Amino acid sequence: SSYVATPKLTPSKLVLHHMMTFSSVSLRSVRRHGTRMVQGRAIPSLSPCVSSHSLLDKGRRSQSTKEPTLPSEANVVIIGGGIIGTSVAYHLGKLGVKDVLLLERDMLTSGTTWHAAGLINTFDSLSSTSTSMRKYTKELYSTILPEETGMSCGFMPIGFIELACDEDRLEYYRRVAAFNRYSGVDVVEISGEEVRERCPVVETSDVLAGFYVASDGRANPTDSTMAFAKGARQYGVQIMENVSVSGVTTSRENGVIPRVNGITLPSGDEIAANVVVNCAGMWARQLGERNGVNIPNQAAEHYYLITEPFSGVDPSWPIVEDSSRCVYVRPEGGGLMLGLFELMGASWNVEEIPEGFSFGEINADFDRMGPYLEEAMKRVPITETVGAKTLFCGPESFTPDGNPIVGETAEVRNYYVAAGLNSIGILTGGGIGKVLAQWIRDGRPPTDVDITAIDAARFSKDKNNRKYRADRVGETLGNTYKVHFPDKQPDTCRGAKRSPLHDRLAEQQNAYFRDVSGWESPSWYSPNGPAFVEKMSFGRENWFPYWADEHKACRSNVALFDMSFMSKFLVAGRDAGDMLNRLSTANVDERSGMITYTQWLNECGYMEADLTVTKLDDDSFLVIATDTQHNQVATKMRRQLSCDQNVSVLDVTGAYCQINLQGPRSRDLLQQVTSQDLTNDAFPFRAVREIDIGYARVLCARITYVGELGYELYIPTESAVHVYDLIVEAGRCFDLKHAGLRALGSLRMEKAYRDYGHDMDNTDKLLDVGLHFTCDFGKDTGFIGKDDVLECKKMVKAQGGLRKRLVQVLVDDSRPLLHHGEVLWRNGERVGEIRSASYGHTLGGAVGLTMLESNESINKSYILEADWSIEIGNDMYPCNVSLRPMYDPKNERVKA
Repeated sequence: SSYVATPKLTPSKLVLHHMMTFSSVSLRSVRRHGTRMVQGRAIPSLSPCVSSHSLLDKGRRSQSTKEPTLPSEANVVIIGGGIIGTSVAYHLGKLGVKDVLLLERDMLTSGTTWHAAGLINTFDSLSSTSTSMRKYTKELYSTILPEETGMSCGFMPIGFIELACDEDRLEYYRRVAAFNRYSGVDVVEISGEEVRERCPVVETSDVLAGFYVASDGRANPTDSTMAFAKGARQYGVQIMENVSVSGVTTSRENGVIPRVNGITLPSGDEIAANVVVNCAGMWARQLGERNGVNIPNQAAEHYYLITEPFSGVDPSWPIVEDSSRCVYVRPEGGGLMLGLFELMGASWNVEEIPEGFSFGEINADFDRMGPYLEEAMKRVPITETVGAKTLFCGPESFTPDGNPIVGETAEVRNYYVAAGLNSIGILTGGGIGKVLAQWIRDGRPPTDVDITAIDAARFSKDKNNRKYRADRVGETLGNTYKVHFPDKQPDTCRGAKRSPLHDRLAEQQNAYFRDVSGWESPSWYSPNGPAFVEKMSFGRENWFPYWADEHKACRSNVALFDMSFMSKFLVAGRDAGDMLNRLSTANVDERSGMITYTQWLNECGYMEADLTVTKLDDDSFLVIATDTQHNQVATKMRRQLSCDQNVSVLDVTGAYCQINLQGPRSRDLLQQVTSQDLTNDAFPFRAVREIDIGYARVLCARITYVGELGYELYIPTESAVHVYDLIVEAGRCFDLKHAGLRALGSLRMEKAYRDYGHDMDNTDKLLDVGLHFTCDFGKDTGFIGKDDVLECKKMVKAQGGLRKRLVQVLVDDSRPLLHHGEVLWRNGERVGEIRSASYGHTLGGAVGLTMLESNESINKSYILEADWSIEIGNDMYPCNVSLRPMYDPKNERVKA
């Protein structure tokens, strides 16, 4: 046995130790005594499990026994034959994409797919993207693939129950349940007694509620992969096993970004290709690195315990998940499986994943897992008295933010990736494959799925640092079963990116910092000593009054925001203006010394970025974007460049500190520290000037994101503290208030200012989000997406108004809070979900933005003649809905 006794064992650990040491069958003995030979490798034989194979069955030969000849060229080459690679292949074939080749270095499923638990639970996410992928994947396994291929995916609709055993989880899951019902998931809340009726081995005395989806269940990962593979072959895809890929070849034509032109094999042979798709699982990162492609996924240890069979186990018992004890439970092979997610996981082989690791396992760390097993067994007490087959440990890939990495990479054109599935590859594999296949076919993201949170181009290079991956991956795994509080911040990998003002804000202003794309940025400030959070919750926390004061100070007086994390790019050269104007809906190449708010669209008119462009002089521009769109904005510009253009794009984010002075008295305060005339005539709205402050030269733009008179100051990093100190000193006479990102969010939400990636995304068009006012249809360069915008305007006019429209929502009752995913009702029917939200301290209630879609025009009468309410958890509240900003709809304060 691989499980060794430790010198010190508590009584409960003695029970566990007895189970693991003296059980009749261990995983290693299964390998020795129950094996079959496949390509010279010992593979465990099929066990008497309720599904077609055991979880410990390590693979199955693909349907074809012939060894086909490697082609010299292909249209699309997919690298990796797990659940994701075969799903992408199947969906490409189904979409009619020709000449698709999938190469697997060993056998299909041999990486991490073979040992996956196969849970299929559509409940549990507040992401519309993840929920839709889960639903579609379940449909694939249950009906579509079996009907198309004649092969079972081993899907068993045994049901799924999520337990809520404390008040925080009860609140969270009620919010999730409301959103999931809106999304088409039939989840019902049941009592602890009803949980026990469905799964009698579960201890339920402390269960407050269960959230039950009767049609969820489990699938067989190997069977599902083989069904994808057969379906792909039926559509003409060629699948070859035992073929390793050593690299991807690229070339540069006229663009500055290289483009895929094929792959190389260890033999030195090459296969020409137009598109390469990296579905190499936990090897995806190191394969990408050979071409400078950034794929920061990292393998971590994942555990489950499988008990011996015992009498009374019913294979139709539902899966029961208890995040408070870090365990899920389901029937397996006549016994039970107890799957474990630690609160802080362990990375595995950070330097490099072994190339030859196939159907492999990791030596289990019994000391570390002992306490988790103890807690798990308290939920299922019978497991303390039955033997254990194995405590299995296998690798699973996780990402820095817990979302998969999907799409075209920023570094190489036509190099696509689908990796880093965070232990839900089987659950979302069908949806991931469909999304990526559409992306490859069309050359752009699908327009019916929000890809902003999964976009492969979203990560900065530092997220791929070895230490970052080693430190962050354990926390990402641990977040799986932690309560997802709205203000929860990561604990690992902090402090690496700091504004020049960090120490001043921490030591003198008692800032509470949050992680903002790796930057430390103030969320709020404590007026009474060091900042701390007493207890995270979904309601008002101890800092709520501080936040309210910051918000109100900005509305009535003046507030200072440190916005240094904002993405800043200096774009220069003879052709810079034409390039930016072609990208931008607005005319950004008009007058020097002016800042312009604009959108970037794709060729079909869908949103891709939301930003400002400042024309500094004839040949230089400053592009400012949000932190979450840093890489995407940079990539969008680089993809527009050709070798015959005179344009440079320089990331100057860290070169400038950004201070925003906002509020009705911001002009008065700023005038105290500069000789520049700031009167309305001399310095109007949207004006940009270089001004003097003390001994420094500062770029000053009159612009706002909070709906008040305000200025953004771009200060050379070396002068930042000097400028800050002068402003703070002058601000004493104005009662200057420091304000954090919480106040910024509530202020912009009252004004209904948009934020790409939160309340608008790639599924929206310009008219949908009310930003068509940014368009200049007469400029010489035109803009990408112009024809579609004009066509949409014609269509809206013909149908009598917009039928998809972003609106503002205000809860009448001042007590509840909105966060994200709450459901909007109109005349007793669900019509939308809150995309982003905050608390309107000026408006007097929670406020959010939601996208409405209707078969009739969404106009003033549609809003005023309806009864509106908002569903927050299990409660309904009346609310107001508005087409215009509820705060200062005429922009009188902004232009004062």
